[in-house]
Amino acid sequence: MDLPVDEWKSYVLQKWSLLPKSIQVTISTAETLSDIFLHSSSLLQPEDEMFLKRLSRGYLVGKDPNAPLFYREEGNKKFQKKDYMGATVLYSKGVSHSRPNSEDISLCYANRSAALFHLGQYETCLKDIVRAQTHGYPERLQPKLLLRKAECLVTLGRPHEASQTISDLESNFAAKPTLAASQFQVLQRTLCRLKVKVQEKENLTETSPAALTKALEDMDLREENEQISSTSSSVSLCTDPLKGRCLVATKDILPGELLVKEDAFVSVLNPGEMPPWHRGLESKWDTRATNGDLYCHRCLKHTLAPVPCDGCSYAKYCSQECLQQAWDLYHSIECSLGGLLLTLGVFCHIALRSTLLARFEEAGKVINKLCGEITNRDTCLPESKNLAQILSYDLGGESKNKGKTVETPIPGCDINGKYENNYNAVFSLLPHTGNHSPVHKFLCALSVSALCRQLEAASLQAFTTGLRSSKLKAAAAPVLYPELNIWGVAMLRHMLQLQCNAQAITTIQQTGSEKNLITNSRQVRLATGLFPVVSLLNHSCSPNTSVSFISTVATVRASQQIKKGQEILHCYGPHESRMGVAERRQKLRSQYFFDCNCPPCEREKQRPSQGPGREAFCCHRCRALLQGYDVLSCGSTSCTESVSRDHLVSQLQDLQQQVGMARKLLRNGELERAIQLLLGCRHAAESFLLAEHSVVGGIEDDLAQAYAASGDWEKSAAHLQKSLRVVEVRHGPTSVEMGHELFKLAQIFFNGGHRFEPWSGKIPHAAEQLSP
Repeated sequence: MDLPVDEWKSYVLQKWSLLPKSIQVTISTAETLSDIFLHSSSLLQPEDEMFLKRLSRGYLVGKDPNAPLFYREEGNKKFQKKDYMGATVLYSKGVSHSRPNSEDISLCYANRSAALFHLGQYETCLKDIVRAQTHGYPERLQPKLLLRKAECLVTLGRPHEASQTISDLESNFAAKPTLAASQFQVLQRTLCRLKVKVQEKENLTETSPAALTKALEDMDLREENEQISSTSSSVSLCTDPLKGRCLVATKDILPGELLVKEDAFVSVLNPGEMPPWHRGLESKWDTRATNGDLYCHRCLKHTLAPVPCDGCSYAKYCSQECLQQAWDLYHSIECSLGGLLLTLGVFCHIALRSTLLARFEEAGKVINKLCGEITNRDTCLPESKNLAQILSYDLGGESKNKGKTVETPIPGCDINGKYENNYNAVFSLLPHTGNHSPVHKFLCALSVSALCRQLEAASLQAFTTGLRSSKLKAAAAPVLYPELNIWGVAMLRHMLQLQCNAQAITTIQQTGSEKNLITNSRQVRLATGLFPVVSLLNHSCSPNTSVSFISTVATVRASQQIKKGQEILHCYGPHESRMGVAERRQKLRSQYFFDCNCPPCEREKQRPSQGPGREAFCCHRCRALLQGYDVLSCGSTSCTESVSRDHLVSQLQDLQQQVGMARKLLRNGELERAIQLLLGCRHAAESFLLAEHSVVGGIEDDLAQAYAASGDWEKSAAHLQKSLRVVEVRHGPTSVEMGHELFKLAQIFFNGGHRFEPWSGKIPHAAEQLSP
């Protein structure tokens, strides 16, 4: 997903292996990104481009004229089964394949409005009704569309607009009677019913989660930092000889304090499971819902009614405004490259989009650096007719600085020492060129080269238009090929930066049936983005902050008290509660190129080996930890019990199979059988697994769900509290996983009608917790 598809990676790997040793050495020892890019680009042959084009054609990103009817019919099947959410997704797919101002798109919009009406999304339903009419919805079908519009307006507490809609409908009937008298009478009765309904339900809003999200979006920093954009005044930017740039507390910080609220400089929606149609799918039209069907491709907001790009079927947006902004900023270039960008991966897509966004900033100094690398000069000469060189001179070269480069104390800061969320800060992020393997650099460089060739083959006028300033309108026409090399080097830099600096933008998705009183949730990766300020945070396996996302905005909060002068730290993934020190250090070394020496790692290195840890087996007699390899012996000096590892592994597999059967019963609503089977599994687990084992926690969580479904809130709470103990030990008291479990516990108490004390880290007995 991040890197190119496996077929292209294998192809490039084979190409690398067949290169003469001298060329491999030249690329491996190249000291600059421009050398790597130019050498690799010269090796890209027409047959390589043809192979990549064949892979790209496998993705259905254009508008297929036969797809709207297929998706509309499939959506109708879901609608008839009252699966309105499934129908909405399929109608949206039909919309994305339809041409503007066609009957196909108007019918898909109208059908989607019906599904949205049944989902209670009345405002969105109204928007789809307007879209259907705008695109030429057939006049013969207008009555039912107008009636739906009136019902939405009444339900939303807008009776005057509803009455006007009905009046328009009556006028149309009088002028062009198209319905039988009996059908017209139905409309009149419906109007009377709606007028009564509006008195019962005034000013109904759509959903409270939307209001909550808006409230969270409106939370701002108490006092914004004057030197670091999007950051609290409680932190400052410093440099460390070993760590490089870092954020440090300027005063004591309390848990929960908002430290950073930053919008991504660039983000790209992860496509999810979107294989080319020829890979194992029965039809070339995929009916599965992916991230691309449910989230805006620009702002990442969840949407049930996306608005598609007029030129492709892949890009979809939450509104016409987002669509237009995306088109103006980057999609006008990306639109025709959808299949290629999906083939080359998210990192390559971000690299392209970053350079496209740079066109709208005064990025002359950045271009100057790149131009200097290409031409092997310190600065770009003003007499050059190359557009990028002229811009370098005009925006950041000799004419403004009298030939002198203004040194900034910290990379990424402007001449005034301010670090902002802009392209200059993005460019300053380290690519770690020397740490990447030669094959990886060749893969990235060849992929970027292929993308540049595709851009060159198409019209590059739009690509370079944003680079022009008003002062350069009279300049000579730019030489495109050298300019493309400059931006190719920039894209290669960004692609290499992303391994260490990309942020996985996550969201919480609800799982399970909508009918369940207790909602399960999981954290999923929605998109990948670059956040210049968040990238300043260094890693700790036990961080003092937590990072969350709303759409494209990252928020960083203190998860514990942070003393003045203490560094603000973030976890890059390997957390002390999730994996051992050796595994953490290996993962950080392979992806981020450093050996972690944070306090948890130093403590664990000094301890003797802890063995298998929480996923270990215990003695069935005394519950002590079993130790050993093929034959495990009890760790207690007073116990002589021993057992073979193979026997315990087989026992664990049998237990997991039983748990799987119980979960299936639970999904099918066979609660009593599921509970009895889970209780048996729980008893079996106690005989050989530690209390903190993940399987034990999972069984307790399943029992909590089963009892909640049967309405026994007290037993549900008791089992969920046991699951909470396992989650807290494994993931930490301030982890996202702990937050999910506590939210479930709150739902149980709420549904049980009981009050409870705030979480204190120690869970009292369920009877105490549930006291009336």
